[in-house]
Amino acid sequence: MRICIRCNTKMVENCGIKVKGARYGVVLTDDEDKWFGGRLGEPKVAICPSCGEVSIYLEDVNKLKNQER
Repeated sequence: MRICIRCNTKMVENCGIKVKGARYGVVLTDDEDKWFGGRLGEPKVAICPSCGEVSIYLEDVNKLKNQER
């Protein structure tokens, strides 16, 4: 359960992001120079029904935790 950082209201989770005019979507990566490699997954969105705050998050952080830096 995500709580809004602005007003402490329970957020609506598992919403998505649509990019207007593009069919490619949005993908998170651990290296902006890699086009196909280093993908961490598609971002999810949580929206506060009270104030409209939007939170973008990665649902599965295991790939990020396994990165050797």
